[in-house]
Amino acid sequence: MDPTTEKLHGDSLRELGDAPSGKSSRDDEFAITWTEEEETRVRHKLDWQIVPMVTVLYLMCFLDRANIGNARIQGMEEDLNLVGYRFNWALTVFYIPYLLVEVPSNILLKRLGPRFYIPALVAGFGFVSMCTAFVQDFNQLCVARAFLGIFEGGAMPGIAFFLSNFYKRKELYFRVGIYVSAASMAGAFGGLLATGLSRIPRWGTSSTPIETWRNIFFFEGIITIILGTIAPFVLPQKPETSTRLTEREKMIACERLRVEHRMDSNERVQVHHIKRALLNVNNYVCAGGFFCINITVQGLSVFMPTVLLDLGWTATKAQLYSVPVYVAASIIAILVAFLSDKTRMRGIWLAGFTLLGITGFSILRFYHDAANIRYMAVYFCAMGAFPGGPGFLSWGLNNASGPAVRAVSGGWIVTLGTVGGIVATWTYILPDAPNYPIGHSINLTAQFIVLCLASFGIGYCWYENRLRARGGRDYRLDNLTEVEKRDLGYRHPEFRYIL
Repeated sequence: MDPTTEKLHGDSLRELGDAPSGKSSRDDEFAITWTEEEETRVRHKLDWQIVPMVTVLYLMCFLDRANIGNARIQGMEEDLNLVGYRFNWALTVFYIPYLLVEVPSNILLKRLGPRFYIPALVAGFGFVSMCTAFVQDFNQLCVARAFLGIFEGGAMPGIAFFLSNFYKRKELYFRVGIYVSAASMAGAFGGLLATGLSRIPRWGTSSTPIETWRNIFFFEGIITIILGTIAPFVLPQKPETSTRLTEREKMIACERLRVEHRMDSNERVQVHHIKRALLNVNNYVCAGGFFCINITVQGLSVFMPTVLLDLGWTATKAQLYSVPVYVAASIIAILVAFLSDKTRMRGIWLAGFTLLGITGFSILRFYHDAANIRYMAVYFCAMGAFPGGPGFLSWGLNNASGPAVRAVSGGWIVTLGTVGGIVATWTYILPDAPNYPIGHSINLTAQFIVLCLASFGIGYCWYENRLRARGGRDYRLDNLTEVEKRDLGYRHPEFRYIL
C-alpha cells in the first residue's frame, strides 16, 4: 500500500471510527489502493450525479406540502369554507400518515433500492398534489392531504439514507444540508410560483373550472410528476452502478466506504438492527432536536404568508416578501452544513444558531409596532431554524453504524421529529391573530429546548468517547466471535461519536 493510500485509510479509521475494525489493517493489503486525488475525483462525480437531482426532488416534496399556505391567501379558505380551525385540521391530517410510514418506508427502501423507489414516491405525491386542484370541500381536502402524507413520509429519511450509502460520515452533513435546504428554496419558489400561477386565467370545464389557488396545486403537481419520471434515469442504485464512474472509480467508491464502515452494504434489516437503533441515546437527542426544529420550520413554511399578511400587507406583497427570507435561510443552511463538515463537529453549530431563532421569536413575541422590525425578526427565525433539520438528521446518521441500523435510525429520527410538524399546525390559529403570542411563545420555547438538547448531545458524545478511549466499554467484546464484534455497530469500543 503506497504511503498516500495508507495515510488515507488510516485517517478514515482513526478520525471516524464509524465501525469496529473487526479485520486487522493487514486485511486491507488485498483491497484496491487509491490516492487522495482519485477519491476526490470520485466524490465530485457522485456529487454532480446525485445531489442536484435529490435536491430538486425534495424541493418539490416540500413545495407540494407547503403550497397549501400560499393557496390559503389566494382564495382557498373562502372557496372551501375553511372556517374556524378547519385549516389547522387539514394540516394535521397530513402528518398522521406521514409519521406512521417513515420507518417502514426506509426498511422497504433498504430492500428494494432507491433508484425506482424514491422517484415512485415523488411521482405519487405529485399526482396527489395535482388532484388537490379538484377538491370541492373540507372533507375532500383532508383526504387529499392524508394521501399526500403517505407518499411524502418516506421521502426525507429515504433520501438521507440514500446519501449515507455514497458518502463518508465527514462528507454527509454538507450533502444532506444542500438537499434539505430545498425546504427553504421551496418557500422562495413557492411564493413566486403562487403569485404567477394564481394569475393564470380561468380554464377547464364548466363543471370543474381551474383558477386562482387551484392552478397552484395543478401545475406544481404536474411538474413533480415529470421530475419523478426523469429521476430513475439519473440516480444510481448504489456506487458500483453509477454510470458516471469508470470501473476503477466504481471500485474506489465502494472500497472507501467499506474501509470506513467495515460493514456489508447489502445487509438486510433484522430485529436486532431495529432494537439497536431504538436504544441509541444519540438518536433521541437528534429526534428531540428535530421535533423542536420542525415546529418552527413547518410552521414558518405554512404560516409565513399569513403572518406577513397580518403585518398589513396585501396577499401579493406577502407572497413576494416571503421569497428573500427563504433565500437567506437556504444560504445559511448550506453554509452551516459546509462548515460543520469542515470542522467535523455537529452540536456546536446546532446550539449556536438557535441564538438567532431565540432573538427572532423574542422580537415577534414582545414587539408589536413597526412592521419592518417584525419582518427582520422573521429573517432571524428562519436563518436560526432551517440549518437544524439537516444538522440533527446528519448527526443521527453519523452516529448510527451499519447500513441497516442507519436505515432504521434515519426513519425513527424523522418519525419522532415529524410530531413537531403536528404541533406546528396548531401554533398559529385565527383567534390569536394578528400578533400570534401563543405561536411565537411556542416557537421561542422550542428554540431554547434545541439549545439544551444540542449541548447535552455534545456532552454525551464527549463522555462516551473519553470512556471508550480508556477502555471503559471493552467488556462488550467478551466472549464474542469476530462476526459478532463487527456487528456491534455504535456499541463497539472502537466506535467514536461525532460531536
